[in-house]
Amino acid sequence: MSSDARVHLQIDGAIATISNDNPDKHNAFDDAMDAQLFEALAELRERTDVRAVIWRGEGPSWSSGRDVSSIGNNTTDMTHHELMTRGIRGIQQLWELDAPVIVAIQGWAIGGSFQRALLCDIRIAAEGARFMLPEVGHGVIPDTGGVAVLQQMVGPGLVADMVLTGRRLSADEALAHGIVSRVVPADELDSVAREMAERIAASPAVTVKLARRVLSHLSRPDVRASMEDELIYQTFLNRSDDFAEMKVARAEGRDPNYRGS
Repeated sequence: MSSDARVHLQIDGAIATISNDNPDKHNAFDDAMDAQLFEALAELRERTDVRAVIWRGEGPSWSSGRDVSSIGNNTTDMTHHELMTRGIRGIQQLWELDAPVIVAIQGWAIGGSFQRALLCDIRIAAEGARFMLPEVGHGVIPDTGGVAVLQQMVGPGLVADMVLTGRRLSADEALAHGIVSRVVPADELDSVAREMAERIAASPAVTVKLARRVLSHLSRPDVRASMEDELIYQTFLNRSDDFAEMKVARAEGRDPNYRGS
């Protein structure tokens, strides 16, 4: 990973730490950061010595989701469908790790980044953390599989509210709904995550691996199916008349005329 990377992987004994490091943009992800994250996960897939993973963020937020300036602006030589496929396969590497992943969330967890956190094993939050799925307001749909996980956790009513209206959840609400398992003071977030990782790492590795496998088998098929649907629908939306109209209307400073196609 290059010295100017904005996603860092550090390994300290049996514990690995992934750090989002784009604090000026509240750790918003673009295509380059995605590639760095997927590279880190690929390395962890091969590390049999790692027993637990912490995923954290530098600065005021864990991640504010997708860099809005990059939505609909593909700067790679890949098609939109190819980028989407890379994203799905890249983040599904989380499921191929033997080590559980603990996400330590402060500030914002928004959109695709929030969904990625939902694909992990454990989420803890700092006091004041906030959670949001604003994709519909940007003319796209959630597309990272997290909505399927969230519905399993909280039921369809709250998920529909968050997806369709962009409703924000506070850390306390997230705890009440089981989205996070702990809410801690902000200055204790890293230390609590480390303590949890050390407890996991101290257990027999094969026991943790098999326990994680049992838990994953309870829900994984539905999440995979949801991600396949999202891949198809998001690719269609990127080429839809309404998406094009939204971009033009915003550039021209006028109300859009949506036709549902």
